[in-house]
Amino acid sequence: MSKIINTGRATTLVMVLALCGFMSTTALAGKDVGKGHDHRTFQVDGKIAYGKVGDSYTADLVIYLAGNQFMVMEDLISTFQKHNPDIKSVFVETIPPGQILKGQILKQGKIAGQKIARNPDLFASVNVNHLKKLHSKNLMNDYMIYTHNKLALEVLEGNPKHIKGPRDLARDDIVVTLPNPLTEGIFKFYGSEMLKMLGIYKKVTDGKKCKSCWAVKDKTWFTSRHHRETPIRLLQGKTDVGLVWTTEITYQRQIGRKIEGINIPAPYNMADKVAYVIGSLKTARNPYNAVRFLSFLGTDEAQDIYAKHGFIKANQRELRLKPLT
Repeated sequence: MSKIINTGRATTLVMVLALCGFMSTTALAGKDVGKGHDHRTFQVDGKIAYGKVGDSYTADLVIYLAGNQFMVMEDLISTFQKHNPDIKSVFVETIPPGQILKGQILKQGKIAGQKIARNPDLFASVNVNHLKKLHSKNLMNDYMIYTHNKLALEVLEGNPKHIKGPRDLARDDIVVTLPNPLTEGIFKFYGSEMLKMLGIYKKVTDGKKCKSCWAVKDKTWFTSRHHRETPIRLLQGKTDVGLVWTTEITYQRQIGRKIEGINIPAPYNMADKVAYVIGSLKTARNPYNAVRFLSFLGTDEAQDIYAKHGFIKANQRELRLKPLT
């Protein structure tokens, strides 16, 4: 039986964007492939600590979730803590969820030589089978859908190669960057299916499965860790187009980069299939705080924050805990 944990409706946040300064492509390359945002500890006083992996053992709330939500976290967590000031520290990891599941929950993992807790309070993914795996290990019982996304193509502003849609990924005159199929769910579960639906999977990838590599020499590059590497490759002139979540394009535009998006039509954008799912681990240190966060995700305030960053809101039916089976 579904358990409703919504706490009510909340007001829409005012969107404030502060764009300041100019960064060279070289500087961006070193800073912005996501590693600076992979591990953050949010304090109730607004301070943010970076890379303190040991906080995964001590924070008042520990959340591991799919990396492409990194741009949402500062808004989301600060708002949550305003409503819950007794939760003084929240540790958030945002990397590909398959890496989290296999390398940090099902076995002891390390980040830069430091051990990271195997028992986050909450784990989220874009693949419900990750949560079902935890259920099969008696580590999770319930889950809910809390937001949606869709695929899009990312190009330089002005679209110099005149790319019109996903079929153009098979063109011989463009260089393509794709999320790697080994660790990135966006391609493993969705992008590869899109290419197969279009009948161009073999031509674009040559059937290769690797990372930080040419799937097709000088034609198709698979990322190392994050599809957040794609805008850097675009700005450096190393690629003409990349496959990303539409939210990535929203973020790049918000921070002032000369990037634009090309819409992918349904059903190829996978909008009907991409659902972000989250659940609390049975081994959580802070189970009550986990429930409070899940409840917060069900409010208009939290949903508006996700929508501000380009995500698609979940409906009230989805924002109910359901049993994993």
